[in-house]
Amino acid sequence: MHRIAVAVFALAAVVSFSAHAEVLIGVSAAMTGRLAWIGEQGQRGAEMAVADINAAGGVLGQQVRLIAVDDFCDPEQAVAVAKKLVADGVVLVVGHYCSGASIPASEVYEAAGVLQISPGSTNPLLTEQGRANVFRVIGRDDAQGVVAGNYLADHWGNKKIAILHDGTTYGRGLADETKKQLNKRGVIDTAYEAYSPAKNDYSVEIAALKASKVAVIYVGGYHAEVALMVRAAHDQGYAVQFISGDALATEEFALIAGPAAEGTLFTFSADARRTPEAAPVVERFRAENFEPAGYTLLSYGAVQAWAQAVKEAGSLELREVIASLRAHLFDTVLGRIDFDDKGDLTVQSWVWYIWKGGEYVPLQ
Repeated sequence: MHRIAVAVFALAAVVSFSAHAEVLIGVSAAMTGRLAWIGEQGQRGAEMAVADINAAGGVLGQQVRLIAVDDFCDPEQAVAVAKKLVADGVVLVVGHYCSGASIPASEVYEAAGVLQISPGSTNPLLTEQGRANVFRVIGRDDAQGVVAGNYLADHWGNKKIAILHDGTTYGRGLADETKKQLNKRGVIDTAYEAYSPAKNDYSVEIAALKASKVAVIYVGGYHAEVALMVRAAHDQGYAVQFISGDALATEEFALIAGPAAEGTLFTFSADARRTPEAAPVVERFRAENFEPAGYTLLSYGAVQAWAQAVKEAGSLELREVIASLRAHLFDTVLGRIDFDDKGDLTVQSWVWYIWKGGEYVPLQ
C-alpha cells in the first residue's frame, strides 16, 4: 500500500508539472470575414514572437503556447471567445484588433485576472475605462484625429471636405476626433455622414459626393469599404482625395481598389519594418514569403513587452506583471517603448503614408 501511495503521489506530481510546464497565451482578431487579412497579420506576428521566445528558453523556464481565436470583429463574438480563452487558462491575450471587440472583451479579462495587450484597438475608451489589466502598443484616436484634422485644415481648408464613418466604435470614433480637430481649426466640413459597412458597392454614395463637388473625403472605417469607395470614384472619373486611418495598413486595400488605390493617404504607426531592431524578424518573415506589414510587428511587439515584463517581475502573477509593465522600458521590434498608468504608450507617433505602386510608403 505504501508503494502504491508513493506511485500515486509521483504520478500526481508528474501530471501537475505537465499542467504547468507551459504558459498559455491567446491572440484574438477577425480570422475570417472581411478583416481576415488583418487577423492573419496579428496571428502571424504573435506566432513568430512565441517561437522566438521559446527558442530562447521560454518564459521563466517554461515554454509558451499560443491559442488563436476568431472574434470576427464582433462585440458578442469577442465576449464569447474571451470567455473561452479564460477557460483555457491563458495569462495574456494579444488582442483584440477592433475596438468594438476589445472594449467588451476587456471586462471579461479584468474579472478573470487576465492581461490584455491590444495591437490595434485605437479608440480612447479602451484605456479610459480604468481597467488595470489593459494595455495597447498602438496610439489612440484622439491623437490620430488631431493629426488628421490638422492635415485637412492645412491642405484643404478652403475646399469642400466630407467626413464619413461606418458607425463602428473604431470608425465613428476616429471620424469624430478628426472632425473635432478640423472644426477647432475653424474649418467646417461640408458633410458628415454614416455609411453601411460590408456592402459590395458604394457607387451611389460616391456619386452624391461628386454632385456636391466635395474635394476631399475622410473615411473613418475599415480598408475593404474604403477600397470600394476609392474604386467607385475612379470608375466615375471623380478626382477626389481619399484620406483615412490606420485600418488601411494592409495590402488587401490595394488588391481591392486596384489602380485606384494610388495616392490614397492614411495615418498609421511608424513602420517598424524600417527599424534596425526589427530587421532580423522581418527577414525571417520574408523568407517565409510573408510580408510583415500592418499589425504583424505590433502583435510581435506586444508579446515581447509581456515576456520582458514577466522576466523583470520574476512572476506570471497579474498584479506583478502589471506593475512591471508600468515600471520598465522594453526593447522591442517597435523600438524602445513604455506605458503610462492607463496602459497607453507614453510616446505616440502617427505617421502619414501614401499608397504607391501597390504598397504604402511614408509620405515625403
